[in-house]
Amino acid sequence: MTALPPDPSIGRDLRALRKTRGLTLAELAAQLGCSIGWLSQLERDKSKATIEDLRRIAAALDVPLSLLFGQPSARVGEEGFIVRKSARRPIGSGTAGLVEELLSPDLTDDFELVHSTFAPGAALSDPVCRPTQEVGFIVTGQLDLEIDGRTHHLATGDSFRIRGEPFRWANPYKTPCIAIWAIAPPVY
Repeated sequence: MTALPPDPSIGRDLRALRKTRGLTLAELAAQLGCSIGWLSQLERDKSKATIEDLRRIAAALDVPLSLLFGQPSARVGEEGFIVRKSARRPIGSGTAGLVEELLSPDLTDDFELVHSTFAPGAALSDPVCRPTQEVGFIVTGQLDLEIDGRTHHLATGDSFRIRGEPFRWANPYKTPCIAIWAIAPPVY
């Protein structure tokens, strides 16, 4: 297979995702059926991965493949500091009706900042439970958010917190809902 050119953010993000999931290099290498050395080199941007390698890594870490393609080039002097609107990385599960973009420059911080757009009529049918603390702010629109079995109606300007409880959301309204979420530790 053709190797992809190294992206300086892939290694850092891969290491952050692996550590967030509590995996050692040896454990992830065993899951992937690769050597610890190759995986270590990949995390240090000393090695290249094929698209098939990235597919296996994404599956093992339970992230969308697109997350491992890094981000568009930043302007000189802005790398690691600034994320322009046109350079946001798509992230998330790909749930129909939800578009998520990473606002953080990469996944190496103790948290990640996410821009979420919930389409009218979109809903997450099964609750999600993550070992995270999450705080969100509704920028525009409305969203019904169920946290630990209790449904809350949120509107523009409202905020919320989830601390490891099961949650799900629905936008049964006629307009999109845009929310900004801070998630710690990074899960995407």
